[in-house]
Amino acid sequence: MKPRVIVIVVILALLAGGGWWWSRRGPAEGPLVLQGNVEVRQVNLGFKVAGRIAQLLVDEGDHVVAGQKLAALDKIYFEDTLRQLRAQRDQSAANLAKMIAGNRPEEIAQAEALVSEREATLANMKLTAERAQKLFTTAAGTQKTYDDATMAARQAEAQRESARQALNLMKAGFRKEDIDLARGQLAEREAAIGIAERQLADADLIAPGPGIVLSRVREAGAIVNGGETVFIVSLTTPVWVRTYVSELELGRIKPGQPVDLRLDAPQAKPMMGRIGFISTTAEFTPKTVETRELRTALVYRVRIVADDPDGVLRQGMPVTATVNAAGPDGPRLSESARP
Repeated sequence: MKPRVIVIVVILALLAGGGWWWSRRGPAEGPLVLQGNVEVRQVNLGFKVAGRIAQLLVDEGDHVVAGQKLAALDKIYFEDTLRQLRAQRDQSAANLAKMIAGNRPEEIAQAEALVSEREATLANMKLTAERAQKLFTTAAGTQKTYDDATMAARQAEAQRESARQALNLMKAGFRKEDIDLARGQLAEREAAIGIAERQLADADLIAPGPGIVLSRVREAGAIVNGGETVFIVSLTTPVWVRTYVSELELGRIKPGQPVDLRLDAPQAKPMMGRIGFISTTAEFTPKTVETRELRTALVYRVRIVADDPDGVLRQGMPVTATVNAAGPDGPRLSESARP
């Protein structure tokens, strides 16, 4: 039994020594090989406004480019609303221009002529009142005739004063507050036209970037609400490869470092990529009591930006990434390459 016990003790010692060596080992030499999967972003496209779909210009499997028109709503209602608002805008602009220019010289001359007419009437009424007074004092006239003549003269004087005040208003023009009110109404009409123009432009569905139509959710003639999905598009750029690197190999990579990408298919061409993002935290939460052996099991998420000019990468496709530790460092990627 003793030789067997000795053998078991030796084996356990060797295992313990191997575990200690594994925990103390440094990073491997040579290229770093990582296994990952393609990650392609998808976007659900829909109109910003509600309406009836008049046109669907692409179908499933079609390639689209940034700025391409994909679909359109029936625009008759948007165009009618825009014409109505523009007519109201023109009316407000004309009203403001009228207030700023003031009254026409012909209108002022007409008011002056009315004042002259009222002054002549007043002069005639005063003469009539004076005759009635003389006749009343000589007992040749009656009290009623005198009173009627006096009241007619007072009425003519009041009408003359009313005409004078109207003439002053015509010369003064419109009040500043009225002009500011008209200017505000015009600005309101301009803002409403801007909203209507944006709604008319939003009646066209535009591709945000290059991609492939994965699904056509609605058909022509359907009535959709704003934000309702019409197409599902897979964006072809940028394309990432998601992979993981162990804690021991983390120091061998850095953002911007070039990477060779290879697919499993034998006829597939090799592609280039660059490290775009390295997670700052471990993917698995360590335990409260952590040993040296446990730390080596931690991995960090890495995102590689792939250069795919032929568009062969698809969502979830397995990819082998080779990072050459001796290769030159590339420039850091922009913030758009980050997740």
